[in-house]
Amino acid sequence: MTRWTPDPTFYPTPRDAAGAPAEQLAYVAAFDRSARQPDAIAVVDTEPSSETYGRVVGWTDLPHTGDELHHFGWNACSSALCPTAPHPHVERRYLIVPGLRSSRIYVIDTKDDPRAPKIVKEISPEEFGASGYSRPHTIHCGPDGIYVSALGNGTDGGGPGGIAVLDHTSFDVRGKWEADRGDQFLAYDFWWHLTRDVLVTSEWGTPDMIEDGINPELLLGRKYGHRLHFWDLAKRTLVQTVDLGDQYQMTLELRPAHDPSREYGFVGVVVSVEDLSASIWMWHRSDSSGGYEVTKVIDIPAEPAATEDLPPALQPFGAVPPLVTDIDLSVDDQFLYVSCWGTGELKQYDVSDPFHPVEIGSVHLGGIVRRTPHPSFPDERLAGGPQMVEVSRDGKRVYVTNSLYGSWDDQFYPDGVGAWLAKIDVSAGGFAVDPRFFPHGDEFRGRRVHQTRLQGGDASSDSYCFPSA
Repeated sequence: MTRWTPDPTFYPTPRDAAGAPAEQLAYVAAFDRSARQPDAIAVVDTEPSSETYGRVVGWTDLPHTGDELHHFGWNACSSALCPTAPHPHVERRYLIVPGLRSSRIYVIDTKDDPRAPKIVKEISPEEFGASGYSRPHTIHCGPDGIYVSALGNGTDGGGPGGIAVLDHTSFDVRGKWEADRGDQFLAYDFWWHLTRDVLVTSEWGTPDMIEDGINPELLLGRKYGHRLHFWDLAKRTLVQTVDLGDQYQMTLELRPAHDPSREYGFVGVVVSVEDLSASIWMWHRSDSSGGYEVTKVIDIPAEPAATEDLPPALQPFGAVPPLVTDIDLSVDDQFLYVSCWGTGELKQYDVSDPFHPVEIGSVHLGGIVRRTPHPSFPDERLAGGPQMVEVSRDGKRVYVTNSLYGSWDDQFYPDGVGAWLAKIDVSAGGFAVDPRFFPHGDEFRGRRVHQTRLQGGDASSDSYCFPSA
């Protein structure tokens, strides 16, 4: 008699996950800004002893053009071990890969040959649109289904954006997640505190606010997102909204504490229209009201620059904004990584006291003005900067890619953003770029690269229902 056992890459606690074996492969979203070639999933060797370490060793072209791959995720993860999960024997096998411009979603199987993933299902824009949404953005594997955030409605490029749910097994579109959205209209990221029945969402803009690039009138008019929303996860209703202040434009990536006994998390704000600074905020329970408060814990100032060194979009300001476009929290909740795409810097903070982060490390790559080269190619000035950040489960490796979003790349790096993936090693002795790992340029076949997912899971792919202690 066959005995079913959970996927070995699922872990009940964050501490267990932090002891997982190191990843051997990374999957990278590669897209063609011109939409002449199909987008692709590139597979990169991350095993240091391999002869092909740091090289692209697999490639899966998609069947259409113009998808603009952006964020993607696993079909299943450690949340399948939650006591209420109806599917404890699903496998971390499929990558769920949305096209942010096309509203098409691909299901890609990595099991039989992890270096040659195969497309096994395609969800058409019309099928996804039946949920009432378009422009799928972020994927999270929940205990009861696959959750997909979307930036727009299913009809006209406007809002509201929200969350749709896919079936774990068939990948059919179940429908819209929200039962009562209140006044929530803008959407972006979402995450949760599963053991507290709380879901958190953030805000960017509707498709017609972002797809042609950042709109200066909307930005200076303070029209992009600046709120966080807190939902009853079981009832699917909006409970509370916190406004950070409309000068804080674009509340993007959400990173809750991994340990389910901790009810806080971090959100990155791209820019303040008052001084071009970026910031990191922490949500946490209020001691007095029992609801949530959001507290600014990190400020990152803009850097002065000569007008002639700046792209036209920034010349009136005489400075380079950090442009915090991604953050990631290590599985042990000890370190927060903050990508400053504008200044070309990845910052490392000790957040063991989440109210008082301490910066303990920094590396520079690229940047609008600096163009810092990779140590293995010292004569090659890099465009772009650390953008999407992914941290290994054991916290010893951080992977960064350099493209933000096609039309926005073009505004801030008008001479071209290129394509590169770098790895930063984390150890007791420091925080440094790995000189051996730098797939870039022609290895990505003319595509730009955005998000990375690590084989077996990573710091932003899984959620847990059992505390580490």
